[in-house]
Amino acid sequence: MSRALKIKDPEGLYFVTFTVVHWIDLFIRKSYKDLLIDSLKHCQENKGLVVHAFVIMTSHMHLIVSRKPDGGLLSDTIRDFKKYTSGKLLKAIKETPESRREWLLRAFGEAGRNNPNNSRYQVWIQDNHPVELITKKFVKQKLDYVHNNPVETGIVFLPYDYVYSSACAYAGRPQECLLPVELIELPLWE
Repeated sequence: MSRALKIKDPEGLYFVTFTVVHWIDLFIRKSYKDLLIDSLKHCQENKGLVVHAFVIMTSHMHLIVSRKPDGGLLSDTIRDFKKYTSGKLLKAIKETPESRREWLLRAFGEAGRNNPNNSRYQVWIQDNHPVELITKKFVKQKLDYVHNNPVETGIVFLPYDYVYSSACAYAGRPQECLLPVELIELPLWE
C-alpha cells in the first residue's frame, strides 16, 4: 500500500521526488532525459506548473515546484506528468535502439502486474514524497540537496556543470538551463 503524503496546500511550494521502480538506472540515455524536460515544459506552458528547481539523475528526479494561481491542482499535474512520461518512455524503449529493452520491459511489467492500479507496466514508483517547504531554511536545504545531487554521486565537480539541473540558473546562467525555472530568492545568510 502506498503511503504517499498528500499535497495539502494547493498554493504551497513542494519538494517532490519521482523514482523509477526498483531504482532502475533508466535515465542514462540523453533521449530519455530530454523526454522528461520536454514534458516538464509542456506542464509549465499548459498546466500551470511552476518549476523552481530540478535535477534528473539516473534513477530518479527531484523537483521544487508550485503552481500558477490560475493553474490546475498540483497533484493532478504530477499524476498526469507521470502517466504521460511512463507511456512515452515505454514507447521509446520499444521503438528505439535499447540494449536493455527486454530486461527493462520485464522489470516494468513485473512492477505493473504487482500493482492493481496499473494495467500492464509501471515505470514510476507511485509515491512522490511531496514535502511542503514552509521555512527559508528548509527551502535552502532542499535547493542545495537538489543541486548537489550530481556532485554527491560523482557525476560532476560543480553543481552548475550538470546539464540536467537548474543549478546553472541559480549560478546566474539561466540561458544555459534546459528548462526555464522561476528562481527562489533567498538571502545567502540565515
